Amino acid sequence: MQIIPADIWEQYAAVLKKRAIHASHHADYRKWLRYYLDFRSKYPLPDSRSEHVRLFIQKLREKKQTPEQQKQAAHALSLYFEILRNKYNKTPLAQINTEKTVTAATPSTPSNHNSPYPPLILRGGGEAGGVTIKGESSTRTAAAQRSSSRTYSSDIVQDSVPPPSAGKRFNEWRCLAKSGSPSWDKIIDTLAAEIKTRHYSRKTLKTYADWSRKFQSYLRNKPPDELSATDVKSYLTYLAVNCKVAASTQNQAFNALLFLYRHILKKDFGDHKDIPRAKKSKYIPVVLSRKEIDSVLKHLRHPYDLAVKLLYGCGLRLFECVKLRVKNFNFDAGILTLHGKGSKDRTVPIPQKIMPELTAQFELIKKLHDADIAAGYAGVFLDDQLEKKYPKAAKDFIWQWFFPQQSLTFMEGTKERRRYHLHEKHVQEALYEAVRRAKLTKRVTSHTFRHSFATHLLQANYDIRTIQELLGHSDVRTTMVYTHCVPSRTVKEAKSPLDF
Repeated sequence: MQIIPADIWEQYAAVLKKRAIHASHHADYRKWLRYYLDFRSKYPLPDSRSEHVRLFIQKLREKKQTPEQQKQAAHALSLYFEILRNKYNKTPLAQINTEKTVTAATPSTPSNHNSPYPPLILRGGGEAGGVTIKGESSTRTAAAQRSSSRTYSSDIVQDSVPPPSAGKRFNEWRCLAKSGSPSWDKIIDTLAAEIKTRHYSRKTLKTYADWSRKFQSYLRNKPPDELSATDVKSYLTYLAVNCKVAASTQNQAFNALLFLYRHILKKDFGDHKDIPRAKKSKYIPVVLSRKEIDSVLKHLRHPYDLAVKLLYGCGLRLFECVKLRVKNFNFDAGILTLHGKGSKDRTVPIPQKIMPELTAQFELIKKLHDADIAAGYAGVFLDDQLEKKYPKAAKDFIWQWFFPQQSLTFMEGTKERRRYHLHEKHVQEALYEAVRRAKLTKRVTSHTFRHSFATHLLQANYDIRTIQELLGHSDVRTTMVYTHCVPSRTVKEAKSPLDF
């Protein structure tokens, strides 16, 4: 058992007194602190203190400690972390914020998941699963508070996909929920059906439905039959003048309302002359150097480092990366087949440098798939009606996700448990933290690596048409934007050929 240093114990006792912890509980708080220090000395732990708390509470749960004891232990650790934080910041004890606490969350189901992966440390020091952090940059609620179906393994320490992060503050699909206007609800239902019939993406459905609802709110539930082009002009002017939205946002709203009028209301804008259109500003993509990319990768754990290597090495969009399946890889030919934007397929070469990492990931997927089959899961999610066409495909190995989600998703209707792919948000959170630690001077997103892929190929004298095909652009003008990212190599001043 670890012994608390005298100076730490003096400060700890002062904090207990400051927080008005009853003297009868001091021995228990001291016991939890000693248990934690002993636990920390025995097991390798990540840098995040929030992760320390989660793993420690998980250990107490395995030892059959009661929820009240778990809660008290989490509070004891929060006081200890405050001492360390204030010691680092050289803050007087009297200035300790008494509102910052860490409370344990008790899951409604035991930990029994098969995934071979540890959790993601989220932005601001919080994490997903096990505890709720208050007083950080944001409040992170445990996955146990979200759903009893999300369970995680307590005895596996390999690197992997993280558990789901805290629930959203609002329902992102609220645009499809019922409102106070039945006529508008019918319009939105028709809009959703039309978009699904055309096989547009879910993001298109969400975006168009969102703008339709905002348009409805602006018009104060004006009956759809009475709408005219004047209403659209008024709304777009309102967005530009009052809301000061960007040109791309205004044009997105225009396209959404154009679809609404043409295909749902069966009305037209006419020649569109009276509809204000914003002129898009010229945008030069942010591009990273190889040194900057390496500095970011150095701060990423598996599988996020592998995902980012694919983003840069193959020029993938983020959704293309997380939706990769086993069948997309052809190692013999060195080809990766992608189902990209607009349901357009393309092939890109697999980087040979990361071939060992890809092979190792396949071994992890095989083990996870075998464990899932043994546990009797219903398979992975398939697009559209593929499962009706191929009933056994959901459990076939070739249809498994290359980046699987850690938890199984419980389906209310069928009472089945299925596996989804790694969520885009998890990669974005991990990438944000890595960029922050790398201390880059550029704004970096997942799409930055796709920009870097195209620009570096252009610098290597690849043909612009080849780059267009690798990126999956329909129009070469979209690819031409990367020519602005390549610095001019002209040594002499520009002269007329007649003067040569």
